Amino acid sequence: MKALPNDIVLRPRFQLELKRAKEEALNTMEEASNDLYVVKRIDDHIFIKFPKKTIHFWSPQLHLEINESDEGQCKVYGLFGPNPTLWTFFMFLHFGVATFFMILGIWAYSSASLGKPYGLQLGAMFLMVVLWFVLYGFGRAGRKKGKPQMIELFQFMREVLQIS
Repeated sequence: MKALPNDIVLRPRFQLELKRAKEEALNTMEEASNDLYVVKRIDDHIFIKFPKKTIHFWSPQLHLEINESDEGQCKVYGLFGPNPTLWTFFMFLHFGVATFFMILGIWAYSSASLGKPYGLQLGAMFLMVVLWFVLYGFGRAGRKKGKPQMIELFQFMREVLQIS
């Protein structure tokens, strides 16, 4: 079993080998839903998240995919990630900043080629770079705030699957 690294990366992943059948592991996880965790199963995928009353903006969720490896054994692929809505929003913001940066660059080049002033465009491009660093800082702060819940989800999964 690979342990979680001390430094939580953007979307941490892990793999586990279980000495139990795939269906048994899937059913065990599916039946583990309680007041502290919401567990949903879709085919070979398990989604573990916190109930609405305990989540905050940066609350993570754990996505497990359980595949059969050998007879009577299975492999668990885990992926921690933010709320899909939050992830989509952040990707939209990053895409928007990159798009504006390119538009401003084209505008600055065109202005320079035509002999017109282009300081405004360069200044706005610099602001896009600053905005990107601000978004990056928010993302890092969010990961730091969500790390305790990430560890909690990992421990819950280990307890349910009886992994030592």
